[in-house]
Amino acid sequence: MCGVCSGLAGVIFTAYTGAAYPLNGIGTELDTIAAVVIGGTLLTGGSGFVIGSMIGVLVYGTIKSVISFLGAEQSWMRISVGALLLVFVVVQRVLVARSAHRR
Repeated sequence: MCGVCSGLAGVIFTAYTGAAYPLNGIGTELDTIAAVVIGGTLLTGGSGFVIGSMIGVLVYGTIKSVISFLGAEQSWMRISVGALLLVFVVVQRVLVARSAHRR
């Protein structure tokens, strides 16, 4: 009985939030990549940890909330997210190059 109720609750929640709409995730790719890169996942090898990704999501959400609180427009938020992603990618490249140089 609990499984049936849980399944029914999941279907109702999906319908209520519109999660079944196939175009719901369009435009969140940059946000997802930025959060995972901030969390420490390497773009070159794709290795990382779940806890790092969770920390990246928290840091990314905080940064986005601060930018939104300051009253920036959506276009400036995208530009700042792209700049932040660029900074983290450059830092990762430097760290990978240093570790390869030490070997």
